[in-house]
Amino acid sequence: MPKKRTFISFDFDHDEDLRNLLVGQSQHPDTPFEMTDASVREAMTGNWKEKVRWRIRNCDIMVVLCGEYTSYATGVGVEVSIAQAENVPYFLLWGRNGKACQKPTSARSEDQIYSWTWDNLKALIGGAR
Repeated sequence: MPKKRTFISFDFDHDEDLRNLLVGQSQHPDTPFEMTDASVREAMTGNWKEKVRWRIRNCDIMVVLCGEYTSYATGVGVEVSIAQAENVPYFLLWGRNGKACQKPTSARSEDQIYSWTWDNLKALIGGAR
């Protein structure tokens, strides 16, 4: 599978560990894909939405890691809205097994949260929805 430039959207205050797990998983030698993480890991100055828009626009896909507080993470909601406006494909992953994970506020009603399994991740990165 060709390398996918990926924007990882996550609740920085609660789910940075999930981003680290996803990036680590993508580096496993058996992984049939590579991810180039373009997510935001620090506070941005100035017009942060335009800076994020540029990053998202230059990605092939966005992975949205959903945790227990994702619906309260305004940055995640903005990032998903930008992906929708820029026609960047995205999918939602259930980040916390056994927990009540939430969609971002800007997710579409038809957007489902997929289980974070190896088979699902491979299929979703490959374009399955």
